[in-house]
Amino acid sequence: MTNAALMEFQKTPGWLDWYPGPSRPRFKVPPGAVDAHCHVFGPGAEFPYAPERKYTPCDASKQQLFALRDHLGFARNVIVQATCHGADNRAMIDALLHSDGKARGIATVKRSGSDAELRPMHDAGVRGVRFNFVKRLVDFTPREELIEITGRIEKLGWHVVIYFEAVDLPELWDFFTSLPTTVVVDHMGRPDVSKPVDGPEFELFVKFMRDHPNVWSKVSCPERLSIAGPPALNAEQNAYRDVVPFARRIVETFPDRVLWGTDWPHPNLKNHMPDDGLLVDFIPHIATTSELQHKLLVDNPMRLYWPEHS
Repeated sequence: MTNAALMEFQKTPGWLDWYPGPSRPRFKVPPGAVDAHCHVFGPGAEFPYAPERKYTPCDASKQQLFALRDHLGFARNVIVQATCHGADNRAMIDALLHSDGKARGIATVKRSGSDAELRPMHDAGVRGVRFNFVKRLVDFTPREELIEITGRIEKLGWHVVIYFEAVDLPELWDFFTSLPTTVVVDHMGRPDVSKPVDGPEFELFVKFMRDHPNVWSKVSCPERLSIAGPPALNAEQNAYRDVVPFARRIVETFPDRVLWGTDWPHPNLKNHMPDDGLLVDFIPHIATTSELQHKLLVDNPMRLYWPEHS
């Protein structure tokens, strides 16, 4: 690769690298636990970042992801295609192929791709597509194109993952509720945790899940949602305590339709980079019984991503 190409992949200024020395979690996840939301980035020299990307991350390889998985005590991963790679899914699929069957994937698919291209992705372990509606991260994709893609991936038994912000749910409601597949919401639709957990904005999200039993939610990314922020390492104070009531409500109200993930390597963060060990210690505050923890970390992700083993 030329020096000019290497310059192209310099990390976006001000955005942090992932935490290099995660603590060992106090909370021991149950055997078979799944980290159901994480990414691989590049390495850029092997899997170049997309020319249309809105940001350039630091490299985060499959080897580093799998080492973190083992360190935290998880058995499996669900690797979500990152917007910095666009619809070039090669880095994600390469990770799936080297996971010994311990990873599944969520891809980005374009209308221009053929149905014949989907089957090898399925064989590699892809089980869904992600539609991103966060305007600062992606350009708008026409909804008719997304509906067409949904019809194609439905034939494979895949589902749709949606990423949006809470203020945009009313505008997107009709589109989301028209999707025929299972729909998995990233990070509870990014609620504003400065507002009441029983206020109208979060009530709308709860109604969204209650009225549509095909909708699941990830109760992940407190580091993105929190205003209070994390405690110091080994502090008695709960990590990201202001997010707890929101995530706990979703876990307790919809225990069979929730997932959890680290979001490693945490792209686009500027204020602090989370310790992944502390993120694991967030789990017992939102899933307060062993039964809820097992559903969140084992039963639900296995049913969705490894139904042949669940």
